[in-house]
Amino acid sequence: MKTLIDHARSFATTHVADPRNTAAFEALRAGQSPEALFVTCSDSRVVPALITGARPGELFELRTAGNVVPPYPATASPRPPQSEAATIEYAVRVLGVRDIVVCGHSHCGAVGALVRGEDLSAVPAVRDWLEHSVAPDAAVRSVAPATADVAEAVQAHVLAQVERLRAYPCVQERLAGNTLTLHAWYYEVHTGTVTAHRYQPSHLNQHRSQPRHPGQAPAFGPL
Repeated sequence: MKTLIDHARSFATTHVADPRNTAAFEALRAGQSPEALFVTCSDSRVVPALITGARPGELFELRTAGNVVPPYPATASPRPPQSEAATIEYAVRVLGVRDIVVCGHSHCGAVGALVRGEDLSAVPAVRDWLEHSVAPDAAVRSVAPATADVAEAVQAHVLAQVERLRAYPCVQERLAGNTLTLHAWYYEVHTGTVTAHRYQPSHLNQHRSQPRHPGQAPAFGPL
């Protein structure tokens, strides 16, 4: 912790006060205008600004256990508040981001627990979060943990979160107006490699309507 504290103490004088950075930080007082909403896992090995090279004000972040996008809150009144939905809605409707990235990562503990059927009784909040947010018939639950990095399962899980975003009214509106693009990324924590899934327009409706078959790996490739 000492190293972190030391860095925080010196940040203003060694970084912000640097003439090369001062103007950029001064501009932040006027507000923010991020390019994208970046949805990823809370895992400490995933650092969105480091991966993307984003500077302060360029990336709006939503971090959850297992980079889960929970279902849009039910319309029942009163509607229960949900931090994740609020973050997505604010990014899309207020900040006007033009892109949303859902980024999963290798060696994900949450996804690994799902595919290996691990006993999570010692962490009931984690267990309940995953049970609530990942449906019993979700594709990720049918993927065998063939490798330690659970890559195939994470990629299937990322695609499911992107599809879930489409159910958010604010996202639907922007997609209908062709002013928002959704991206599915996969990050390898040990190599730094980032790959992406690209929907084929001719197969887009088929992809949405048909479940992925067990053993059928999602197609992720270079950015």
